[in-house]
Amino acid sequence: MRELLFLCHRIPYPPDKGDKIRAFHVLKHLAQSFRIHLGCLADNPSDLAFLPELTARTASLACFPLNRRTARLRSLITLRPNRPLSLGYFHDARLAFWVNETLAQRPIRQVFVFSSAMAPYVMDVMAARSLPRILDMVDVDSEKFAAYADAAGLPMRLLWMREARTLLAFERRAARDFDHTLFVSQAEEARFLALAPGCAGRTGWVENGVDLDYFSPQPDFASPDAAAPSIVFTGTMDYRPNVDAVVWFADAVMPLLTRRRPALLFTIVGSDPAPAVQALGHRPGIHVTGRVADTRPYLAQATVVVAPLRIGRGIQNKVLEAMAMARPVVASPAAAEGIRGQPGRDLLVAGDADATARLVGEVLDGRHPGLGAAARAAVLRHHDWNATLTRLDTMIEGMRPVVPAPVGVEA
Repeated sequence: MRELLFLCHRIPYPPDKGDKIRAFHVLKHLAQSFRIHLGCLADNPSDLAFLPELTARTASLACFPLNRRTARLRSLITLRPNRPLSLGYFHDARLAFWVNETLAQRPIRQVFVFSSAMAPYVMDVMAARSLPRILDMVDVDSEKFAAYADAAGLPMRLLWMREARTLLAFERRAARDFDHTLFVSQAEEARFLALAPGCAGRTGWVENGVDLDYFSPQPDFASPDAAAPSIVFTGTMDYRPNVDAVVWFADAVMPLLTRRRPALLFTIVGSDPAPAVQALGHRPGIHVTGRVADTRPYLAQATVVVAPLRIGRGIQNKVLEAMAMARPVVASPAAAEGIRGQPGRDLLVAGDADATARLVGEVLDGRHPGLGAAARAAVLRHHDWNATLTRLDTMIEGMRPVVPAPVGVEA
């Protein structure tokens, strides 16, 4: 069996947040064809308890804890002109040493790198070796920082503008260095090529899927909350786009809804709620759970799931999971991008507070009875991991390494 080096900026287990979900399913899929040597970082100490799950799926594994405060300091100390802060944040000398040792000692035939922040670990090495390599950039992260800049005041606006500019320059360089650079959707690939037209012919896309057996409407989950009409949002709650989304929904949409429905409950489900999210929990009709062992009971009890992201890239797993659970979803245009469902039939899309309140209200009033079933059917058709990852198989098989002929044998 061929051997593959797989690098990831976060330990890809448990698959409980966007990047970890995609990384885990890609790794799980590749493990069917490769002996995988996994190198990763762990910015949440509790994730280290799950290393045995990954050890069982890999030929070797190196996972190094990443202290977020130390990483932020390191990114500032190592700051150089035209260098993105995120590269310094995710650089770890121990992981760099392990990568070099693994490439020197193992018969690695191919390299898969998840996220642009991990690309520097192999770019210099690959310049001297002809190893086929794929970079899964997932989203155009530089665009995310540009959106942060648009929404921020000074001095953070200047910081985010710098990160957007320097990261885009690095994304272009990395895409030219790797054989293939992947994105999460055709739209995201097109956006990158509009910014980096010189990378045409070196990019592709592999859509996100959803674990349809796990996120299924079949199990009878016990309701974790009171039986009030419930609006649910799920996500990692220290992530800036999620924080912005729930604060906006609480400020702009909830007052419109509670005029007619004073008993309405908005439940925000997800780990590490930022102070702004914690503050929402003190308002009547809003419940902030913090980290939960399983989001499915909250999704199962939801009358409607909302995804009002104003800053968003790629495909939102939170939307796929809710649709897989056959829940009605009201999403912003940013959150609906890349979802292969028909607006109005499989999910509802609203672009402002009034439209969001109107569509959520219609679901609460029972005016979209078939929406949940249509949502489940849409993800069954288009977002099964087994189907989406066939595109990755085609790319990998098209770049098999050439094994040198033995010495003394003519090629």
